[in-house]
Amino acid sequence: MPAPPVRAPRSAAAGAAADAGVDAGAGVAAGAGEDEAGAGPAVALRPALEAILMVVDEPAGEAHLADVLERPRAEVAAALRELAAEYTAQGRGFDLRLVAGGWRFYTRADCAQAVDRFVLDGRQARLTQAALETLAVVAYRQPVSRSRVSAVRGVNCDGVMRTLVQRGLVEETGSEPETGAILYRTTNYFLERMGLRGLDELPELAPFLPEVDDVEAESLEGTMIADAVAAATAQSAVRSGETDRAASDR
Repeated sequence: MPAPPVRAPRSAAAGAAADAGVDAGAGVAAGAGEDEAGAGPAVALRPALEAILMVVDEPAGEAHLADVLERPRAEVAAALRELAAEYTAQGRGFDLRLVAGGWRFYTRADCAQAVDRFVLDGRQARLTQAALETLAVVAYRQPVSRSRVSAVRGVNCDGVMRTLVQRGLVEETGSEPETGAILYRTTNYFLERMGLRGLDELPELAPFLPEVDDVEAESLEGTMIADAVAAATAQSAVRSGETDRAASDR
């Protein structure tokens, strides 16, 4: 007759579990689950990034996301680009873009018209020509004082500057050492609305400014800069439809 199989000796805990009619393997698994639950289950990187980006009020930087998720920045950056490519390949109604130094969900350009109808219901707050020219001068001359902007445009810009500040497109950034005048610059929201990663992506002014002397150039500068920004705005509208997920909050 063949010899009976040799059984490994049971531990006291396993023996007690067996005597009580409890599967020792299940007990060990349950204990492991409890340990994991106590330490907090690890969240996968891509779902965690999606969850965070769903609630951000402004573009989130890679370094900040890496700190929050305690992951290497290179790994976070790679995951963000993979997600962006995946959304584009799937033709989702939204996409993930790197704008103003951070990542954020935006409405896809193809769906912008539908979102406009839903959110704005036909009402759109557009910048006036005066506001566009003033914003353009600030964008290209920043940091710049209100008096300097008024000199470039040839008219008083105080009211227009207040409007741009209220809309979050322009903000104060210190004062001029010589005169004490408040200086202004564009905001990250300006970059978002323009669809730019940074100010270095603003179009060059050379094609818009004629080769004239300094006096004539300054007298035309406000209008010419506005033309440059208008061109950039048109390009941005084609890329992004000028509509993002936060449109209802603005």
